[in-house]
Amino acid sequence: MSVIPFDQREGVIWFDGKLVPWQDATLHVLSHGLHYASCVFEGERAYGGAIFKSTEHSQRLKKSAEYLDFEIPFSVEEIDAAKRLVLEKNGQVDAYVRPVAWRGSEMMGVSAQHNKIHLAIATWEWPSYFDPAQRLKGIRLDMAEFRRPDPATIPCKSKAAGLYMICTISKHKAERKGYADALMLDWRGQVAECTGANVFFVKDGALHTPTPDCFLDGITRRTVIDLAKRRGFEVVERAILPGELEGFSECFITGTAAEVTPVAEIGPYTFVPGAITKALLDDYMAEVQPKARAA
Repeated sequence: MSVIPFDQREGVIWFDGKLVPWQDATLHVLSHGLHYASCVFEGERAYGGAIFKSTEHSQRLKKSAEYLDFEIPFSVEEIDAAKRLVLEKNGQVDAYVRPVAWRGSEMMGVSAQHNKIHLAIATWEWPSYFDPAQRLKGIRLDMAEFRRPDPATIPCKSKAAGLYMICTISKHKAERKGYADALMLDWRGQVAECTGANVFFVKDGALHTPTPDCFLDGITRRTVIDLAKRRGFEVVERAILPGELEGFSECFITGTAAEVTPVAEIGPYTFVPGAITKALLDDYMAEVQPKARAA
């Protein structure tokens, strides 16, 4: 199946305060964000015409920029409004939403104190992150070679573009071996996250998930924890060692792109998507639908 390259699509993109034709939303090759990763972004989804937890995402985008020592020159309210506008102008109801902010091209070097800060917002149709048939029976994960770094070495609370470099490498290696994604450990050798999603395990009716002390505490992650507590499930956030994986009965990952996706295999360890995973998958899909929430 052919895929239209993202720079050749139709529609509009919000760029520094105004709508521009999709193919005109460009930046110079000497932009600081490209060379030095002074760039932050968000991944969001619209369901039924409404962007799920839009304001939380906009707040995190602003905070991510602060961690990278720059300020986005638009308020949370302006960013929320711009996202709604792009969605409307592109005529989309169910879509992926991508705000991205970066330092421009005024200075080229490690220091770029006076570079202009740009913000762009694009939306496009994007179905499930994983193959639907594969997703229902559980995806297969490889064990990543790279690890999430010590938080003393990175701004781990920022959704910063540079932090995804090792994620791309790890996912490519996993896909070449026939896996859907890879599970990453942290610098201590503890279970951390997948390349773009948080991970949960089930044991004796309780949920276990790594403490997000060196990786992003995802908005979907927090949503699923709230949904689990509503159902009365115990949620344990703690350090998890790889050797513990054989003792878990179920596993699933969460993220805006992944939503709630069951896992059947992580390296040598196997899991069976069961009642708790299915319940939370169903609860999450109901939670993100505006009409379902209103009902």
